Amino acid sequence: MDYFSTLGYQPSIAALAAGSLSPLATLVLVAVTLGGVLPVYRRVGSESPNGEGSIAILERLLPFWRGKLTVLVLLGFAATDFLITMTLSAADATAHLAENPFAPTFVHSNRVACTLLLLILLGGVFLAGFTEAIGLAVGIVVTYLSLNLVVIATSLGEVLARPWLFADWQRMLLAEHHSPLAMIGVVLLVFPKLALGLSGFETGVAVMPLIEGDPDDTEDHPEGRIRRTHALLVTAALIMSTFLISSSTVATLLIPPAEFAPGGAANGRALAYLAHQQLGNGFGTIYDFSTIAILSFAGASAMAGLLNLVPRYLPRYGMAPHWARSVRPLVLIFTAIGLLVTVLFRADVDAQAGAYATGVLVLITSAAMAVALSARRSGQRRSAAMFGVLSAILAYTTAMNILERPEGIQIAAFFIFGILVVSFSSRVVRAFELRVTSVTLDPVAERFIRRRARDPLRILASDPCEGGGQADYRRKIDRACAVHNIPDPGYILLVEVTISDPSDFEAALLVTGQETQGFRVLRLVSPSVPNAIAALLLDIHGRSGTRPHVYFEWSEGNPVLNLIRYLVFGIGEVAMVTHEILRESEPNRSRRPVVHVA
Repeated sequence: MDYFSTLGYQPSIAALAAGSLSPLATLVLVAVTLGGVLPVYRRVGSESPNGEGSIAILERLLPFWRGKLTVLVLLGFAATDFLITMTLSAADATAHLAENPFAPTFVHSNRVACTLLLLILLGGVFLAGFTEAIGLAVGIVVTYLSLNLVVIATSLGEVLARPWLFADWQRMLLAEHHSPLAMIGVVLLVFPKLALGLSGFETGVAVMPLIEGDPDDTEDHPEGRIRRTHALLVTAALIMSTFLISSSTVATLLIPPAEFAPGGAANGRALAYLAHQQLGNGFGTIYDFSTIAILSFAGASAMAGLLNLVPRYLPRYGMAPHWARSVRPLVLIFTAIGLLVTVLFRADVDAQAGAYATGVLVLITSAAMAVALSARRSGQRRSAAMFGVLSAILAYTTAMNILERPEGIQIAAFFIFGILVVSFSSRVVRAFELRVTSVTLDPVAERFIRRRARDPLRILASDPCEGGGQADYRRKIDRACAVHNIPDPGYILLVEVTISDPSDFEAALLVTGQETQGFRVLRLVSPSVPNAIAALLLDIHGRSGTRPHVYFEWSEGNPVLNLIRYLVFGIGEVAMVTHEILRESEPNRSRRPVVHVA
């Protein structure tokens, strides 16, 4: 719906931007689509088959906080793209309704209210459920494409019946542009203005989990889902390319250039104009209602993309509350944001077009860069070079679009800033949650814990960076007995936590036991030292029924800086944070593992 709905305004945009060169400019757009963007998203579908899209590829290629920040920024652009898709399409639907000769007068003076109503209806469909939304989308798309086929076929028949139109167009081209080289130059210059015709591919791969696969598909290898996604992308691209070229041609030949200008009857609605002119106001009204329907629910693709992307990233990063994994609360939030954007921009299509184009182009450019990097790492030099050239073309297109319409990047920056602020605020608020999804002990670690199940188990936190020889361990235990005044060290287990990726929020914990020169050591790998130790203590208490005792030394340095180190790097104020995690996880003080600090 997102992709096909651009037929509602793309021919007019092309005519307004390229004039008599509109069919040639559209041909370049189709060439970029079929020769560049389509191969990019076929590869995105293969490498990210669970709906994360190109963002997941970049997350995998860029580790640690660099990858997380890249994802958050791209989510800001995705939010710009998807949310503006909802608001701009609804506003354009209202504009089509207002231009209909039979439209009631109150529509002209209440465009904002009509647009808000369409957005509320869209949110209501998703509150009813995905199945209802998909079923409605299928009917709307089939009807819309069928009516477009009738309009374009009738218009082509008119062109064939009046062959002088084509001859006049050729003379106009030669009069305005003295050589084919000059025509090519103009077409390349105006290409960035036609980039909205590329919209829809990111949402196409974002909804991959909704595509049925083969019976033997697995989550790691959904070959059937990938194959059918490729078929979906190719089919949609071929259908759209055919419609774009034919609609641009008939619009250029049959509609006077003045009608494309702002205020003209064909401005933003070239095919609707032809429907009324060629087939009468009755058919034109049916076409208008079909256009209004697909534009109103073009936001369905965007809403589905948001509902798939946000729960997959922000909660996993600890940058959203747990309820962000649920569909209905997110629908209400996205709908409310859409209503606010509509009111702020007064349902003005032109005012939102810059942000829409910026979001679309940044996502497509990032996808091309992602597959170029992926191909390079896989040793596929030819593919990497091809995708690299495409990335450069799309980067140029994005830069030109931003220079011409800087308000687009300004709106995108607002969404990016909002996501960053909300995300990091949520991560700080959730800093003391128990972030370990599961604890698994190897047989040696289980044996260490079972041997003292009846007595209090003493655990000494040890920094793996401080050495692991016999003298090092003996010195650590002697120092702990002295500072903690332990009269009988008895059976002490040393625990060493190695930091993996501190930017991760949740992780499973594997505990391995090792006896080193007479000392029993439990080794863990985790994004956060305090969380790993707290999870281990709670697991030991659950297995043995006794309260383990853990011994720390106070961290050196400023407590505030140590807390920041914990939030960013997973280390720092280990003792205090471990105690706070245990306090939140086990409210019953008599059952809580004991933390000693000295």
